[in-house]
Amino acid sequence: MFSIKFIYEKYKKDVFTYLISLSNNPTLSEDLVSETFLAAIKSLPNFKGDSDIKTWLFSIARYKWYDYLRKKSEVVNFEDLAEIYLQGSDNIERSFINKTIASKIMDFLNVQEARTKDIVIMRIEGYSFHEIATKYNISENSARVINFRAKRRIRKLLEKEGLGDD
Repeated sequence: MFSIKFIYEKYKKDVFTYLISLSNNPTLSEDLVSETFLAAIKSLPNFKGDSDIKTWLFSIARYKWYDYLRKKSEVVNFEDLAEIYLQGSDNIERSFINKTIASKIMDFLNVQEARTKDIVIMRIEGYSFHEIATKYNISENSARVINFRAKRRIRKLLEKEGLGDD
């Protein structure tokens, strides 16, 4: 088993990049990286090695992100509310559309074959096609094709729902 220092040095940038992709906030992402590795230290004795360490850390990071969102949603900040109101309906509408699109994509993924769903989610989480191919014992090209076909089906679904790019 690896030391936490080794794990931290090897994966901190990946975890940070993943959290940036979720939050678009570098300061928050740094805080969540710290919380992620603190949680990893606490749960390291329970890590059985069934998954890749990077996958395990991304799962912890994702739950830390969810915890942050849950806590944030409990407190309504008047300044944030005022800012949204003053930005106008276009930004509110865009935010709603983005949430709708994300919901449609998750609905689509939830009815796909497990491998297809996992490959798309792994790409969203920043995994390379090489890492995906290694995990599923397939060629990189096969991983690319599966991902491409899923994206094409998602685009068609969104266009059918009137949510595609115009």
